[in-house]
Amino acid sequence: MAKKKKNQLPSGNIRVQVYDYTDVDGKKHYKSFTAPTKQEAKFLAAQWKAGKASKKPNRITVYEAVSRYIEAKEGVLSPSTLRGYLAMQKNCMKDIGRIWLDELTNTDVQIWVSDMSSKHSSKYVRNLYGLLSSSLEMFNPDLVLKITLPEKKRPDLYCPCDEDIIKLLKQVEGTDLEIAVLLAAFGPMRRGEICALEASDLKGNKVSVTKSMVIGPDHQWHIKQPKTYGSYRDIEYPKFVIEKLKGRTGRIIELNPNDVSNKFKRAIINAQLPHFRFHDLRHYAASIMHAIGVPDQYILQRGGWSSDNVMKSVYRNAIDIETVRQTKKINEHFQKISSESV
Repeated sequence: MAKKKKNQLPSGNIRVQVYDYTDVDGKKHYKSFTAPTKQEAKFLAAQWKAGKASKKPNRITVYEAVSRYIEAKEGVLSPSTLRGYLAMQKNCMKDIGRIWLDELTNTDVQIWVSDMSSKHSSKYVRNLYGLLSSSLEMFNPDLVLKITLPEKKRPDLYCPCDEDIIKLLKQVEGTDLEIAVLLAAFGPMRRGEICALEASDLKGNKVSVTKSMVIGPDHQWHIKQPKTYGSYRDIEYPKFVIEKLKGRTGRIIELNPNDVSNKFKRAIINAQLPHFRFHDLRHYAASIMHAIGVPDQYILQRGGWSSDNVMKSVYRNAIDIETVRQTKKINEHFQKISSESV
């Protein structure tokens, strides 16, 4: 009696299985191919894998369409964007993901958007919809969506003032966090840009921004190029900031972005300052530059914004204390006019 071969079926054919996809419940699915010989079965599997199989393109689920979209874009997405997409898919697309792509309707998407809007911020829901709609456009372009998205909400942000920055710098003096605060408040540089900064990036009083530290899908920190062309820039800092950086080798600070945020939160509490984020130091820098009359184009270039839309809608906020000063100046002038007219 002949010895049975590995993966041989009762019919005598050889079966080869190839990974197909992972469904919304995390179960892996495989495609099976059978042929009289192992070589022929492997050929059929390779042919299918290369996209030559006769599978209907639309008979995939929404979840699988999103997976394929992310895979197609993987080579051009930043690690942080890729990680965000995978998290959104895993956490928010299981229910709608079970629907067959060719059976998905506008109503299905609208119900999903409304449900997500009750659980997440409008910005997050808009990002979710952006991922879904891009995936549908790639794999089901005939589906025309007319969806009502949640209204954009203006963020209620506290913009620190000069006095806040002075108090903060006293609290963090002599630490790596002091360097990070100086680079953010007087740059303004982002957390990732600061953490990726090396001594070789210093040229006189200028700091050359050419990279950023981001966390990838593997939950590890990576040094990569900036997300936008505008993020590449040289920032000339005040002499006292550069003096703080001299003598350092390798990376300027031995912290990752999460370390910076955590240490910053504790420093704010210890300094008894109003709550604001490390990122709000960029708000401070942009607002100060605007208040002292720096042209928008220069603020845009120094901060590394790709367009002035974000800068004007978020960063060009008048500082509360500066508003008080200007209001006082206006009222004193009108008071003077009133007194002279009597």
